[in-house]
Amino acid sequence: MQSYYPERFERDMGTTEGEWLCALPRALGVHAFELGTGQARVLIGEGHLLLQWRILPPRVIALLRLQRLAVSFVFVGVEEDARQRFMKRFDLTMQRGGG
Repeated sequence: MQSYYPERFERDMGTTEGEWLCALPRALGVHAFELGTGQARVLIGEGHLLLQWRILPPRVIALLRLQRLAVSFVFVGVEEDARQRFMKRFDLTMQRGGG
């Protein structure tokens, strides 16, 4: 989890698109959203978050293949404190545990 989330950033996420789509509603919590092909628009207060993703080639380490998505986060009209709260919850929900 980051200590600060800017209005625009990108991430390389170790997940398949199917796993991402299954986890996304839970990560968005109570926020209404519209889902499109490779994108989602999430209503946060008076503003919104535009999520866009595309499939990246897998990361290969010896015999291990990790599926990846490039995910772009763009907040429009979302106050900083609301953005920070939203992203902390989002990150906690999207974390994958090991063990």
